[in-house]
Amino acid sequence: MTENTIIAVTDLGKDYYLGSNVVPALRGVTLEVEPGEFVAVVGPSGSGKSTFMNLLGCLDQPSAGSYRLNGYEVGTLNPIQLADIRNRELGFVFQGFNLLPRMDALGNVMLPMLYGSVPAEAWRIRALAALEAVGLSERANHRPQELSGGQQQRVAIARALVNRPSVILADEPTGNLDSRTTVEIMAILQKLNARGSTIVLVTHEPDIVHYCSRVVTFRDGLVQSDERIEHRQVAEADLAPAPAAV
Repeated sequence: MTENTIIAVTDLGKDYYLGSNVVPALRGVTLEVEPGEFVAVVGPSGSGKSTFMNLLGCLDQPSAGSYRLNGYEVGTLNPIQLADIRNRELGFVFQGFNLLPRMDALGNVMLPMLYGSVPAEAWRIRALAALEAVGLSERANHRPQELSGGQQQRVAIARALVNRPSVILADEPTGNLDSRTTVEIMAILQKLNARGSTIVLVTHEPDIVHYCSRVVTFRDGLVQSDERIEHRQVAEADLAPAPAAV
């Protein structure tokens, strides 16, 4: 682990209890994520990848092992401290967008700042900048029902960015989108990654993996493989129209 390691988990374990039965979801996972990485987490259903993401997101606590997030030992934090860490260090993007229907895009993006330390006079400026970063500033005053699925996911990404987190956690962010919109969302995530955002993304879609810089495969609660992608696909290039026939 380097001094700047953002995520460091050591022998991470998580058990669930069904009556008198113990079901191990994670069996001792050790891995690190460095600043600026774009990591895909993959694996079959029941492999432990969703449990792992819940632990990374401080939405659950491990049964064993250690998790350090940007220098904080998560296992030692009380519920109030965990809530603060979630809001300050993490940005979340979900498959279902999770936008409030009565708020416009700008209002949805400003929500995380209600619970942080950002001065109120800066909320609008920050939210507009986040919408600009995902190419949606012209839709700031539109409500979710007035936006396409891809545009709603862009709003969700802007919301994840607005508190300038250490890590963006994306859980199946393209699961509800068609193939072209999926590539558009991956192009946005690649641009954010190129600007320095650290991203950990769970996906069951094999094509998505090729846009990331590293793929971690889970099976039976363990890391089965951890591989670098040396020549990842460029989503922006995949969106470019084919050259006209001569």
